Amino acid sequence: MTGMIQRRETFLANIAKQLGRSPKTELPRPTWQYQPQDRVLKDATKDELVEILIKQCANIHTNIVISNTATLPEDLQDVVDKYGGQSVITWKDKRFQDYGLSALMNEQWPQANIQLYEWDSQQPEENIRQAEKANIGVTISEMTLAESGTAVLFSSKDRGRSISFLPEKSIIIIPKSTIVPRMTQAARWISEKIRQGEKIASCINFVTGPSNSADIEMILIVGVHGPIQATYIVIDDQ
Repeated sequence: MTGMIQRRETFLANIAKQLGRSPKTELPRPTWQYQPQDRVLKDATKDELVEILIKQCANIHTNIVISNTATLPEDLQDVVDKYGGQSVITWKDKRFQDYGLSALMNEQWPQANIQLYEWDSQQPEENIRQAEKANIGVTISEMTLAESGTAVLFSSKDRGRSISFLPEKSIIIIPKSTIVPRMTQAARWISEKIRQGEKIASCINFVTGPSNSADIEMILIVGVHGPIQATYIVIDDQ
């Protein structure tokens, strides 16, 4: 079966036999005496994490808009206008509808001559072609790290990773409820999903603003190998 590991136990048992050891199918998780990573921003509220995210966005050359479910269509339209409109590519994601964006995307954008393309798992080559020519890519963060200003994007057949890489501008919608202090919580969250047997994305991208590159002289260049501009729109969904 595609994507399945075949004869894993037999393979591991053979290696153990050759090494003269009994096969181990499960290893104990280490217990650490000190975990300083858990203390960073431990008691920060969601509002405090938003303030930290705002400050970090200034460091990573990323615009940030604070919104809510009522004003999201207007705020998204404002960012799209500032980025020049023209063409937008999005995931095929029910959350856009849940956030009240259907009328904006499917009615107002065509009327304003803004071309919308929704990722189609049945047309892989066309998806890439559309992502390459799109002016703006719109995605949604699964979890957002306040400390570094990082959005965590889960790819799937309906959520192509090219949408956050190929268009010139990137807009990432960030539900306020997803904001956590740092990578510590994200790694633990993903690990827990795996331990519980939950199927997670085969590709997880940690995106921190527009693309950045620096040579040996530490001269920062923005937009060398990805979006040249990025905006986070934080929705107060609590």
